[in-house]
Order: sequence, then structure tokens, then C-alpha cells
Amino acid sequence: MDFEYSPNQQELRARVREFMDRYVIPNNTRWRREVAEGANPPPVVDELKAIAKAEGLWNLFLPGLKPDEPGTRLSNLEYAPLAEIMGQILWASEVFNCNAPDTGNMEILHAFAAPAQRERWLKPLLEGEIRSCFAMTEPDSSSSDASNISTRIEAEGDEWVINGRKWFITGAMRARCKIAIVMGVTSPNGERHRQQSMVLVPLDAPGLTLVRNISVMNHLSEETHCEIVFRNVRVPKANLLGEEGGGFAIAQARLGPGRIHHCMRSIGQAELALDLMVQRSKERKTFGRYLHEHGPVAEWIALSRCEIEQARLLVLKTAWLIDAKGAKAAAPEISMIKAIVPRMQLGVTDRAMQTFGAMGLSPDTPLADLWTMARSLRLADGPDEVHLRAIARREINRSKENIGAASAFLTPPLGSLDG
Repeated sequence: MDFEYSPNQQELRARVREFMDRYVIPNNTRWRREVAEGANPPPVVDELKAIAKAEGLWNLFLPGLKPDEPGTRLSNLEYAPLAEIMGQILWASEVFNCNAPDTGNMEILHAFAAPAQRERWLKPLLEGEIRSCFAMTEPDSSSSDASNISTRIEAEGDEWVINGRKWFITGAMRARCKIAIVMGVTSPNGERHRQQSMVLVPLDAPGLTLVRNISVMNHLSEETHCEIVFRNVRVPKANLLGEEGGGFAIAQARLGPGRIHHCMRSIGQAELALDLMVQRSKERKTFGRYLHEHGPVAEWIALSRCEIEQARLLVLKTAWLIDAKGAKAAAPEISMIKAIVPRMQLGVTDRAMQTFGAMGLSPDTPLADLWTMARSLRLADGPDEVHLRAIARREINRSKENIGAASAFLTPPLGSLDG
């Protein structure tokens, strides 16, 4: 088992790191200023996107692209260390056209879209000319199970008519967001996982209302998390993505790789939090000693390093499994990383905030943003509890296949006790 990065990975890591150091990090203050002034999108993002595209650092996330499509042929395993680096600045992934939710949407358009749909929507997304959103989550349904959604998509002549309400739809209020992939019920009396379909809905369709950008932890995100209402929204039958009744399967195909991308970026954010914690501990003194010379802070640093390394190894294993056997085969590992990585980031960021003291809560460091992102990820793409339940169910089912094997290690063996 070789843990060394390949020459191609090493070269790309160096190029992405140099780009971040040269262009992105020095412009972070400018990005914040432009966002505060209401720019949508901030001009600095477009400027850096042009440079990244010219340097070939573009669409790094999407494996298996055709030769005539813009991007690379990186596997998920090869992409992981690049996503870590890009993830350290929360807006940086867009510079490389590797940002959520567009990455997941491009993946399913690449896999399921008809040729005309690819030409109209996938091509400009791959070029970074437009943005997109994925409208599945609902306020009145347990959206962690996609079969629970209630939005109706009904056939009427040569059109689909959509009625329903979605919320926390990331990116919908971005000025360049032009298309929503909407999941709803087309066959309410069908088999449970064949009731849903997905349709492509332009954001300017009559009857579609962007109600509000919902604040997260009392903070209005620049990327926006929106409530959307569909009232008799009509789109052509040709806007069906994939086949009728295939919505649940498409959702599963999208969410698996999407979850691992979140976790890759999350590890990069935890690394940044740890770097800041160490730096602060070497600069600040209390009671005549630097903070890292106090036992509790030294332990925080050590535990953080251990937890990051553990999480990274499982994410890399998961990426390898997706590449080798597909997202379905990697489902147990995808659930595991989705449950543990955001918690890991929360713990590391919390220690860093404690090390900084009050400054760690302020805009003077990125720690509050990193903490908020980690806390949000405990709900995004399925809450921890759903993933943990799936992990537990698999373990219990696996134990049934080996029933009695562990009892031999008990004294006396299980089942031989009186009563």
C-alpha cells in the first residue's frame, strides 16, 4: 500500500498551492469588501477564474471527461489533496470551477442529461459561465430520505407542472444561477423509490419565486441558502432529467460524490484551523509561558493532528473505493466520512478558537466561518444521525452473517449462562 502522492498529484498540488498563495489569499480582503458592497458575483472571482482557466487549473473535480470537454481526467483519489487546498478559503473552489453545488450538478448532467440538455446547461457550467442549484430539500418533509419529498411534478399535455416548496437551496440567489435541478413526485402510487423524478427548471420560469436567502447561524451567506416556491411552474417534457421515476437513483448518484467533496474541503479547513492554533500558541504568553508550553494547549494540538490524519485516511480510502468500485459500493465509507469529518472539523476549530480567545470569535480570523461551515455540514447532505443509523444497520446485518463468531471469545460463551 503506497501512500505517496503520484508525480501528477505532486505537480498539481504545487500548482494549486502556488495559485492560492499568489492570487487567492492576497485577495481575500478584497473579496470580503466586494461582498459587503453587494457585488454578485464579486469581480475578483471572475478575474481569478480567467487566470485559473488559462493555467489549466479548471474542472479538476470531474473524472472521465471526454477529450473535447474542458477539464482534467483526475480520479477522486487524485482530486482529494487538491480539494483540501482549495477548501481552505471558503470561496476559492469557484475560482477553479470546483464549487458546490455546481460540481454535483455537473456530474449528474454529465451522467444522465440528454444531448440537448448537455448543450444548453452542462456546457456553460463547465465553462464557468453560469451557476446552478439543486432543489431537493423541503421544510415539511424529512429530506434525509429522498423518498419523503412532497413537491408534485405532474404531466399535463407536453409539459410538466410543478408545485411545491423547497428550502436551504444553495446558490439559488446567485446572479448567474440560471438552472435548478428539481426533484419531485411524478408517480405517487408507484413503488417507493420509483415515485420521484428530476426536471430542469430555469430560474426565470413563471411561477418560480425566490422567497428569501435564509440566514445560517444568524449569518447571511454570500453563496445564499434559499427558500423557493413553485406555483404551477411549467417546463417542457423534454426537461426531464434521465427517465421518469429515476429521481431517487439520480439523487443517490449525486449525493455520494458530493459528500466526499465536502469532506475533502473540510479536512483542508481543519488543517488551516490547526495551523492558526499552532501559530497563536507560539506568539501568545500567559503566566510567563507560551500557550503551547501549557499542557492543555499542547494536548489540543496533538489531538487535532491525530484526528485530521485519521479523517484524511478514511476519506482517501473512500475516494479509492468510489474510483475502483463505484459510489454504491463505497456507501458505508461515504456515510462514515460524512458523520465523522464535520465533527472533527468542529472539534479542531473549537480548540483553535479557544486558543485565540475572544479574537477567535471575531472577523479578525477565519475561525468563526470555518466553525459555521463545519456545523452546517452536520446537516447538509443528510444529518449525522441518518448516516450513523445506516452504519449501525450494516454492522448489525454483517453480524448476522457471522452469528456466534464473537461469542467464542467470551468466558463462558454467550448463550451458556444460566437464566
